[in-house]
Amino acid sequence: MNSEFAALLKLDRAERLQLVEDLWDSIVDEESGVTASVPDWKLDELRRRKERFATHPASGRTWEQVKDRAHSKA
Repeated sequence: MNSEFAALLKLDRAERLQLVEDLWDSIVDEESGVTASVPDWKLDELRRRKERFATHPASGRTWEQVKDRAHSKA
C-alpha cells in the first residue's frame, strides 16, 4: 500500500466504509458512465441499504460472517 495512504488505514472500520462510499459517490457523480451501466433498481437498492445501515449500524455483518454464510449456501 502506498505510504501516502497509511493514515487512511488507521481510520476505524466505520470511517473507512464511509470513505469508500464517498469515493464511490464521487465517481458516480462524475457521470463517467458508471451509472449508465447500473440499472436504477440496483442504485435504489444500494441507497436503501446504505440508509438502513446508517440508521442501524449494528445490522451489518463482518466480512467473515458474509463469507461463512456464502460458503454454507454453496
